[in-house]
Amino acid sequence: MVRSESGVVRAIGSAVVVGIEDTVETHIRAVANIYALSDSSTGMTDATPDEQWREDRTTFQRVYDSIVGMQSFRTVQDIAARASCSETGAREALEQLVEMGIAQRRDGRPAQYRRNDAYLTWKRIESLAREQSPTALRSRVDSLIEEDEAFQARYGVPDPDAVTDEDFPTASHETLHEHWEGLSEWRTVRRDIRVLRRAVQRAETRPEDGAQA
Repeated sequence: MVRSESGVVRAIGSAVVVGIEDTVETHIRAVANIYALSDSSTGMTDATPDEQWREDRTTFQRVYDSIVGMQSFRTVQDIAARASCSETGAREALEQLVEMGIAQRRDGRPAQYRRNDAYLTWKRIESLAREQSPTALRSRVDSLIEEDEAFQARYGVPDPDAVTDEDFPTASHETLHEHWEGLSEWRTVRRDIRVLRRAVQRAETRPEDGAQA
């Protein structure tokens, strides 16, 4: 379920700025209402979770639910099957999501779509900035920086991408697994530091009705 966001939806990374001074939720509801005209509305039933999802969510909302879980490009046919709708309905919803910056399209025969990770990053930043104070966010950044420094000391390099297989020539399979698992955690720490720093900046510039330091 998409939560309300305030302000203008702006691009993260290479995403296009969506100059709409309304909330993402408002736009999803507005577009969903168009599709709702052709979707049936039923009362409470003994339906399974999947059946209830199809009954409770419009075509647009089901396509949204599906695309945000897709990291790789998929065809309209694949997405329509997952969203339990027609290919025409899926294509129309996907084009709306592309315009909103929520999905990415790769042209071809056929065209393919996936979620826009920049949009998800933006949503996380907005959520953190809304729910936590700048002070709390900065504290978390400081904690993660300490973790990052510990990883640097552990691997003897300044960046996780600087580690190679040659750094562990005689390690056992179990030790190698621990090393690579640690590198994955290190990359997550680095990513979280970047996101939290941006959330601090966002929290400091939010209106007075947001979280306070």
